[in-house]
Amino acid sequence: MNGRHDEGPPEHGGGLSHDLPVLARRRMIRLMAGASLVPLVGCTSEGETPATPSSSPSSSSAGCAEIPEETAGPYPGDGSNGVNVLKESGVVRSDITRSFGDSAGGTADGVPLTITLTVVDAASGCGTPKRGAAVYLWHCDREGAYSLYSEGVTDENYLRGVQETDDEGRVTFRSVFPGCYPGRWPHVHFEVYGSLADATAATSITNTSQLAFPEDVCDTVYATDGYGASVRNLSVLSLEDDGIFRDGHDRQLAAMKGSTGHGYTATLTVPV
Repeated sequence: MNGRHDEGPPEHGGGLSHDLPVLARRRMIRLMAGASLVPLVGCTSEGETPATPSSSPSSSSAGCAEIPEETAGPYPGDGSNGVNVLKESGVVRSDITRSFGDSAGGTADGVPLTITLTVVDAASGCGTPKRGAAVYLWHCDREGAYSLYSEGVTDENYLRGVQETDDEGRVTFRSVFPGCYPGRWPHVHFEVYGSLADATAATSITNTSQLAFPEDVCDTVYATDGYGASVRNLSVLSLEDDGIFRDGHDRQLAAMKGSTGHGYTATLTVPV
């Protein structure tokens, strides 16, 4: 997957032309810093709402099954492409549905979604949690727009937040189910940092990847009010054809449970 790029919502411009320099800068910075680009792996578990079958990584001492890291896309908000939300007071939070600070104070609408990532040490065979690491997570809203970048929400910073991993290596974000915009399968971006201090200083990213949602859950969510455009956009897409997930989505596919009435939970294990 190295070299592939998240095109982003076409109506916002940029797209691939933004990703090329963004990804190149990230790789150059990491090479100069001597950082190790350790691939990510996603492990899924069973839930109330069945997800597309996915492969489980090995838990042997030989290490975990690997997937390459992904592009952060043109709307990261981490300083690599313009605005930097990571240095703003208030970015460390679990509820990312609302904007904070001096922004417009808007709230993202949609089906409730709780996202839990478990960061573990790949060298231990996925058996050791990464305590005290940090995750910056962001995604588009129900209309497919990215706060800080997209027209109409440049003054908002909702659906972005940072959490420090607990003793079990977990971070949890309360959000809403993202929409599906033209050209991309529904997804969530995240960056892993060695510590909370690194994350809030927007430095020393160790891993960047994306989480994918199962098709059956997307179909169910998009049948609810407010997701009309997502129904049309998803109808011409597939995980197998998506520019990011087509050669590795099984290991990035979230395990899902829940309902549109009570909200969904998405879980993924991330060895680093």
